[in-house]
Amino acid sequence: MLFHIKQVHTPENCPYGNGGSPSLRDESVPGVDLKAAYGAFMEHAVYMVVEADDLEKLNKFLLPGMKVCTTTITPVSAEPLPQWNA
Repeated sequence: MLFHIKQVHTPENCPYGNGGSPSLRDESVPGVDLKAAYGAFMEHAVYMVVEADDLEKLNKFLLPGMKVCTTTITPVSAEPLPQWNA
């Protein structure tokens, strides 16, 4: 399953110069595949698309940023919705 993830941190907790946005995640967690990562750096926000089939693994992936970020996790899909015939 694909997830759109948004991590937001305060300027005081910005990882710039201290590992950057990759320091807010653990890419070594098996079963979690980072598809893309983007930053809106002046907004102190990081956006990712991640594939995972286990919420516990996804939480482990995001654990490094837990004390400095708020995180929103949204399931997403590239597949269109099926036709609904009412």
